[in-house]
Amino acid sequence: MRSKKVFFKNAEGLKLAAYLDLPIDGKPRAYALFAHGFTLSKHLKATTHINRALAAKGIAVLRFDFTGLAESEGDFADTNFSSNVSDIVSAARFLEEEHEAPEILIGHSLGGAATFVAARDIPSAKAISTIGAPCDPAHIAHIFAGHEDELKQKGELEISIGERKFRLKKQFLDDVQEAETCAAIHDLKRALLIFHSPVDEIVDIKHAQRIYESARHPKSFVTLDQADHLLSEESDARYVGSVIATWADKYVPVRETEWDSGPHAVRVRTGSTFYTEIKSGGHGLLADEPARLGGTDRGPTPYGLLISALGACTSITLRMYADRKGWSVDEINVYLNHEKVHAEDCKDCPETSSRKIDHIERLIEVVGDLDDEQRKRLLEIADRCPVHRTLHDKIHITTAYFEGEKA
Repeated sequence: MRSKKVFFKNAEGLKLAAYLDLPIDGKPRAYALFAHGFTLSKHLKATTHINRALAAKGIAVLRFDFTGLAESEGDFADTNFSSNVSDIVSAARFLEEEHEAPEILIGHSLGGAATFVAARDIPSAKAISTIGAPCDPAHIAHIFAGHEDELKQKGELEISIGERKFRLKKQFLDDVQEAETCAAIHDLKRALLIFHSPVDEIVDIKHAQRIYESARHPKSFVTLDQADHLLSEESDARYVGSVIATWADKYVPVRETEWDSGPHAVRVRTGSTFYTEIKSGGHGLLADEPARLGGTDRGPTPYGLLISALGACTSITLRMYADRKGWSVDEINVYLNHEKVHAEDCKDCPETSSRKIDHIERLIEVVGDLDDEQRKRLLEIADRCPVHRTLHDKIHITTAYFEGEKA
């Protein structure tokens, strides 16, 4: 995932800060907009993990700071639920003007409730997902509990949320109490995916039930089991991101992306860990290392990808050959394993001066009505697959520093 810092203006002319998270090739097939929860920011770790999963599927995501928060201009005390809705619409218009109108809207907590209302003014959105969102934003009134008299007398109140202090005015409370979110949910007429944890201590899961009941089909609900409201566990955030990415495929059709170097061009990015994103011919892949080697085990190892290529090429080659011959083959399975072995332990391996060599074991299963001669022939054809030949042939690799655009 590549992150690009951007700025745009809201309806009041204030500059809001944002990050545009892009697929590693910089060529998204669709755009999404992420609205964070109350008093949070675009830097929430869960947002990054969710967006990374979407970027791996070719979806770019804009995450931004609402007015008066983090790096965005304005006074937070002057904001309210309605201004959050307006900021979301402004963010969508920025995407439309500078890139492409968002087809996916994602809202966390109060940002989810605001997204329901904002969707009325974002016609490009085909799919909407919320995470721990309240059906009624007035639920946030609990933060004023015990301070109602002070708020009425002074017109404003300083409250502590987490380790930070925020100044809120009475108009904020009045605004959330007047919001008509349930009506907006009923009128969505978009695909809806609801995430909520049954142990969420900030927004009770009953809100998810009310959202689901208010919405029209198509609608789906996914429980987050033991996840907390902020999706503090990385695995929970990654799960949400991967489910949204898969679900969105149904409503945001895959568009072919222009790939300048052809179908065999590959771009790979590794950040501060072994977790690696791969873009190959417009398709997103992952690679990693096992936890025992310092990785996070979120994808196959490089050697796993290598022998996967051999297995895929083998099965495709056999399928092509069987089809050309008109043979009855229902299914082809290839099982592979790679290891370093001592040269003297490999009786079928070529002579080498190295003490250890790479050994790939390949077992082929062909399901179909074939005789012994046909099966023998397919085994011979397996050794003729292009990747097999490449691995056995001399390979020339050139390496130089990339002088193009920095990712």
